[in-house]
Amino acid sequence: MNEITNEQITTKFDEIAEKYDSQRRKLIPCFDDFYHTASSLVQVKAVSPRILDLGAGTGLLSSFIYSKYPSAQLTLIDLSQGMLDIAKLRFGEHNPNLTIQAGDYTAFESVEPFDCVVSALSIHHLEDQAKQDLYERIYKLLKPGGIFVNADQVQGASSFLDHLYRSDWEAKIEATDLTPEALQAAYERTKLDKMAPLDQQLTWLKDCGFADADCVYKYYNFVVMYARKPEA
Repeated sequence: MNEITNEQITTKFDEIAEKYDSQRRKLIPCFDDFYHTASSLVQVKAVSPRILDLGAGTGLLSSFIYSKYPSAQLTLIDLSQGMLDIAKLRFGEHNPNLTIQAGDYTAFESVEPFDCVVSALSIHHLEDQAKQDLYERIYKLLKPGGIFVNADQVQGASSFLDHLYRSDWEAKIEATDLTPEALQAAYERTKLDKMAPLDQQLTWLKDCGFADADCVYKYYNFVVMYARKPEA
């Protein structure tokens, strides 16, 4: 991501931070299946797995995972400090198992590898080349046998499908009790989207060396992708 895009994203999500979680169910028509599928795919043998959440926001996805692995060592990184402040409250500000970092996750490095890398509704903000570069970085950050779960939005395989996805989403969120201001803010945030087709992203994951790259869940353009780094 370039600096201007980072600044735009940070500003938009700082503005929405305090209302983010309460609006999720209204802005994601498939909320329960979407998040529960993503968290259920996090299956690791370690009692205290190292889990990295990219674009963690308020820690919503990590909270589902944490309920499964209460001894997990969580690392949350996001551009928006406002969102991460909410995450601190969610997990406890002095939680010894929590590491929070405000910054650009496309440049994140770690000496110690992770059992699992996850992301929710973030990577679609990256340009295509940045997505590919990030997938390569994630592969290197994982232990052999480690997994990557990406719950995100994808571009339709055609302009017709893109219009179909968008129309369905708009109809469903406008049927909620979201205020006109909240709806307009949501539409404004979509201008930051740089979605890529699902098949293309699965190919990128395989090209990095991931095995078993698949789309486990799909609801219009909301998808949950899964990929596993082969054992050494």
